[in-house]
Amino acid sequence: MNPSLELRSIHLRVAGLTRSVRFYTEQLGFVVARQSATDAQLAATADAPAILTLSEDRAAPPAPRDAAGLFHAALLLPSRAALGAWLRFAAERGTEFDGFSDHGVSEAIYLRDPENNGLEFYADRPRDAWPFDTAGQLAMVTAALDIDSLLASATPAPATPLAGARWGHLHLRVTNLARSDAFYRDTLGMALMQGTYPGARFLAADGYHHHVALNTWGHPRTPQPAGALGLAEATFARHGPAATQSLRDPDGIPLTIAPL
Repeated sequence: MNPSLELRSIHLRVAGLTRSVRFYTEQLGFVVARQSATDAQLAATADAPAILTLSEDRAAPPAPRDAAGLFHAALLLPSRAALGAWLRFAAERGTEFDGFSDHGVSEAIYLRDPENNGLEFYADRPRDAWPFDTAGQLAMVTAALDIDSLLASATPAPATPLAGARWGHLHLRVTNLARSDAFYRDTLGMALMQGTYPGARFLAADGYHHHVALNTWGHPRTPQPAGALGLAEATFARHGPAATQSLRDPDGIPLTIAPL
């Protein structure tokens, strides 16, 4: 089945470009596709399109702690073996991790970049293994990840640890769950996949577990300030629009919607 929706790229505004590029390339395995004095575009491999843009703005303020914005951007690896190999690669380079979770639908590793942007690296389980509740709704869970098993599944150390990786989903902190739910469903043509997590909703197209997650954890009260450090833009591609659209969500988060 050809997908009707993709999270194509993430754009982060950072205070220190050199530090960020070094982290993403040396510790996470990204490759620099293009770089200038103030911007860098990174790809999963040298022959793949850029999927991450880092733009330096030393005058940009940090977002307030109670502001909406990025919770994490999630990079999907092509297999469990690839995720295990990437984990070994990152650990050997001194990467610090925030957590490891088994969500039933996927196995996930959480971390933060030097500017405190949340990241998730994960691999999906086969769809026929995903858990559902008695009402037929997806039943994602948060359980301990079997790290030993994941590492045991790893392929030999790859020259390109992110080969085949792409963005899988975007997780946002929002100020009003119902309002953002309606906006992202209408804008991206998604359906609710799971609504039983307290303070969170998971939305997707094509029966995926989620392309967008929304939460009000920590009770964000203000929109994301324009020009602040952090998420500068997320680009989705979807079937339907005839032309590229630039818009902002109800919390001021910039989005680009491109034809797929």
